[in-house]
Amino acid sequence: MPGTLIHSSSTGKGFMATLVHVLVERGLIDYDTPIAHYRPEFAAHGKHRATVRDALTHRIGIPQLPPGITPAELCDRDTMCALVADEKPLWEPGSDTGYHGWTFGRILGEPVHRITGLTPAQALRTYVTEPLGVADEPHFGIPEADLPRVARLMEGNWAAWLADLPPSVPFRRLVVPNRSVWTTADLANDRDHLLADIPAGGTTTARAAARMYAALLGEVDGVRLISPQRPEQATAFEGKDQMLLGRFAKGLGYFLGLPETGGERTAFGHHGNGGSIAFADRERGLSFALTRTRLVGGDADRAAQLAADGIRALVPKPKTPQP
Repeated sequence: MPGTLIHSSSTGKGFMATLVHVLVERGLIDYDTPIAHYRPEFAAHGKHRATVRDALTHRIGIPQLPPGITPAELCDRDTMCALVADEKPLWEPGSDTGYHGWTFGRILGEPVHRITGLTPAQALRTYVTEPLGVADEPHFGIPEADLPRVARLMEGNWAAWLADLPPSVPFRRLVVPNRSVWTTADLANDRDHLLADIPAGGTTTARAAARMYAALLGEVDGVRLISPQRPEQATAFEGKDQMLLGRFAKGLGYFLGLPETGGERTAFGHHGNGGSIAFADRERGLSFALTRTRLVGGDADRAAQLAADGIRALVPKPKTPQP
């Protein structure tokens, strides 16, 4: 059903990034202001110069979680906010990049809370989803009354794919350091996890995610989230990712040039573990989202690319590039 909610993991990082851009547009936050300006305790261990821009491009240097962290601790805002504030960076903030899987949302979510007085889930609703007419679809934490609308996820080969990663790989050793916090169907289906306001992931419908990205490119039913010039900010940083061990182009909160976008750097968006994705293609004026209930990885993760390739073939690039 079109209104079915599907937990789509890190696809929700695109929601968090969009929320930050909307707050920048309104003059409430600034890309180049240190995180510690908004929450002074974040300055610990040399993070005093780490900026909102660094956070959006995964350059803060704190992608790691304690080896014994539990799902209950992941769900607890106070615990996670204290953890990221007190973590010692693995590199000088701003000097390198590495995917901040679980920590991304807490690094950015607490400044949002202190600026707006709203939790990340409340701020997403107030500044992004209500104006777009989809307030009951994209969520960081599901309202309890909406739990019956959430589809149950099932494992394809995703959990097995994670298990096959060598324990020495930084993503497995640092970002998801024990099985209880692997982004599997078991965790995604957990009631407490779905209810928790965790702004590193999201639960959504595909239509709402696509609508949000469309509103980053232009007006949707008279609503535009950001100014026409701001999508150009998507092209921000490229380099080897110290957690994912590959070269990636990262915009401000989004990945660029993903396979699902045909490798084009003018398209920006975010994957979710298990095969979900949402993105915007600036040149074609196209937005796309795919959510799925069967989690897959590796060579089995082809559905989104095949669907996006088919749609892109029907929407050629204009002769004159769009702004």
